[in-house]
Amino acid sequence: MPGSPDRPRVVVAVPPQLRAQFFTGAVWQELARAAELTVLDEHSDRAALAAALPGAQALILSWRAPKVDAELLAAADRLELVAHTGSAVAPYVTEEVFRRGIRVTQAGDEMARPVAEVALAFTLSLLHRIQRFDHALRGGAEWAAASEAPPRHEIHGSDIGVIGASRTGRAYIAMVQAMGARVSVTDPFLSETDARALGVESVPLDTLLSRSRIVAVHAPVTEETHRMIGAGQLALMPDGAGLVNTARSWLVDEDALLAELQSGRLDAAIDVFDAEPLPSDHPFRALSNVLLTPHQAAGSVECRQRLGASAVGEVLRLLAGQPPAHAVTVDALTRLH
Repeated sequence: MPGSPDRPRVVVAVPPQLRAQFFTGAVWQELARAAELTVLDEHSDRAALAAALPGAQALILSWRAPKVDAELLAAADRLELVAHTGSAVAPYVTEEVFRRGIRVTQAGDEMARPVAEVALAFTLSLLHRIQRFDHALRGGAEWAAASEAPPRHEIHGSDIGVIGASRTGRAYIAMVQAMGARVSVTDPFLSETDARALGVESVPLDTLLSRSRIVAVHAPVTEETHRMIGAGQLALMPDGAGLVNTARSWLVDEDALLAELQSGRLDAAIDVFDAEPLPSDHPFRALSNVLLTPHQAAGSVECRQRLGASAVGEVLRLLAGQPPAHAVTVDALTRLH
């Protein structure tokens, strides 16, 4: 599929449903005016992608696309850019992409605010035990019984612990601080200067867990953060505290969390799970102290459109001879999901 000699070609490996969410009419038209487009409806089809890459200058991809490795690069004779519409690029590119000088970009910055908003909504629900009341009423409990819950608290004056001063973590910090929370952060890369600028106290993980009314997980997914919240860490949390996870299940020992939740000692609000889709018979589903959402924290209309616009913007910058706005280096491969 060689491109026109005077017109660059771009491969869009994004399935129809996501294309409708990612690309507004105006954004799609802007891309189509700038380049000849090869659109792959079956975006996870490795053979189809290999057939589309010869002559292509840029590749826009989305979740569950094939990983661009040496075999696919053998067909990508003119490729200069891989623009991911999501955040972590490790599942989609290999070191060989960087070795060949191909630019790699991601759109994760656009997810920070909506995920932080969901984490805030989770926080408020846990503080006010809304999930417990909802479960009780939907389950047919009598009014008096449904009204029973552990002590409830306002966010103003509450101690909130944040694990990871990531993009999303910082957006969440700003939101809960605006509502009067006291915020502690655990992040090995957060300097004291940055902590002061954020208006937070930087503390060890054990300290954060033992004194926080709500703990919100926003750490990156790396080998070092795998199951960083296990049985020992959960045991440090005060009775009645809540855990918010809109990051990845990778960070939390799900079995240990389930045991604490089944005891009723803690509450939790969870958007991410070891098994997705979450099995219909999973014990989480039966617990009144748990709020569940199906990995949709970044699923707002506005966020999806910004993801698409960000990827298209990177292609347009490439074609205009400009540097990328959201490039990542080979170090990004250490972020596993």
